[in-house]
Amino acid sequence: MGETVRTASWIRRRVGLLLFALLATQLGSLISPAYACGCGAMVPDGTSRIGVSREASVIRWDGKAEQVAMRFTVGGDAKRAAWIMPVPGRATVRLGDPGLFPELADLTGPEYRTRGYFWPRRGDWPLDSGRGDMAGAAPPGSAEPQVGVIGRERLGDFDVARLTATDPEALGGWLRANGFVLPDRLSAELKPYVDQRWEYVAVRLAPREPYGTLSGTLDPLLIRFESDRLVYPMRLSRLAGTAQSLGLYVLAEHRMEPVSAIGGNAPEVTFAGQITPTGAVAAFAGAAPVFLTAIDQSFPVPSRIDGDHELRASAGDSPYRRVEYTDELLTAGGIPVWILTVGGALAAVALAAVLTALRLRRGRTPLPGRPHV
Repeated sequence: MGETVRTASWIRRRVGLLLFALLATQLGSLISPAYACGCGAMVPDGTSRIGVSREASVIRWDGKAEQVAMRFTVGGDAKRAAWIMPVPGRATVRLGDPGLFPELADLTGPEYRTRGYFWPRRGDWPLDSGRGDMAGAAPPGSAEPQVGVIGRERLGDFDVARLTATDPEALGGWLRANGFVLPDRLSAELKPYVDQRWEYVAVRLAPREPYGTLSGTLDPLLIRFESDRLVYPMRLSRLAGTAQSLGLYVLAEHRMEPVSAIGGNAPEVTFAGQITPTGAVAAFAGAAPVFLTAIDQSFPVPSRIDGDHELRASAGDSPYRRVEYTDELLTAGGIPVWILTVGGALAAVALAAVLTALRLRRGRTPLPGRPHV
């Protein structure tokens, strides 16, 4: 009896520890902030959390200017958030067409093919086992302020400020003055951009509904700036607390590829080919034929990101499209080919056996007029 009581007590303790661990894991996933996304820093207000589960971006580059459309899928309980993107030149900002990304997904989707197989598999007879199944005024200062506000626009759920900064700490101070708590390391990560005299697009995300939260897929934001090289800012993603995923469409004269993996998994090209844009893609990139490259990349450990993505023309403009196969059992007239083949082979064997037997029988039959010994 005593042994039974001790066993039951041990089981209760183990179950309690397991439930505690599961609860701690769930709470950790809720309170762990993702301070960054693939192209900039996403900073929630001081009492909320926000996570970027997926970022998709489209780049149009003609060798002189770069236009970037970005769409975020976010989750959390934040009613407000700030987002910062460094850019190498003076930027303009406007809302993008929500139809752009669905059209690109259709253009770059896999090709579906059917391929047959000979021998039956699980689910085929006779192996069938059943049915399967931001913004604000610049802080007061000298004639050359450390943070300058170039422009400010309200675009749907976005309040956009275009900024210059000569001091990363001052840029952080501007954001704090506008009601946002920053990760301690943000100023250090902004320093390389300040040293290169880049500018910044700072965005306050605030739902138009009074009690709304930032969740789901947001409207795309379109940013354009001059650049003689194709660059996609990624350095600030080092601050992310969770794994990051990037989907990048590039519209340019040639097939494009990242110069390096910048600390993530090897980039994967999921589509490459020349297209003639129509609809929302034509509104974004123009109607002239252009080469479209689709790239996917994951960053399991964001802290390993060591720079921005720079893309260059590939060695050749070879097209590529993923192919997804549906396997089907080969049939002829509704009858599996393997049955016809095996049945035909068995019939041929049986026929050969009969003919052989007949020949042997005729060989043993005596000829007329000859005595049978």
